[in-house]
Amino acid sequence: MSLELGKEEESCCEPEGSHRKSHHSDKVKNNLITRLNRIEGQIRGIKGLIEKDTYCDDVINQISATQSALNSVAKVLLEGHMKSCVVERIQDGDYEVLDEVLTTIQKLMKK
Repeated sequence: MSLELGKEEESCCEPEGSHRKSHHSDKVKNNLITRLNRIEGQIRGIKGLIEKDTYCDDVINQISATQSALNSVAKVLLEGHMKSCVVERIQDGDYEVLDEVLTTIQKLMKK
């Protein structure tokens, strides 16, 4: 899934105080919120399956689907981060961002 970064998108990951903050376009933010709302519903559904003593394999399949949905959200965020935040920080001479990205990718790959 490709992330569309429009010109209306502000600079990503700008320093704000002691931490950085991302700036996603309204379109991207709404897409992510919609996905996360769906995932939240999936989690409630899994809880309901457990409460109803649903067959374990069926519950595990729902958990797998939910994990996949979360991975999709992470991919959208990572793509946007790479195309904006990382590029900007490298252009500013901040190469530490590469170590940050590699650590993040390693965490994602463990799952």
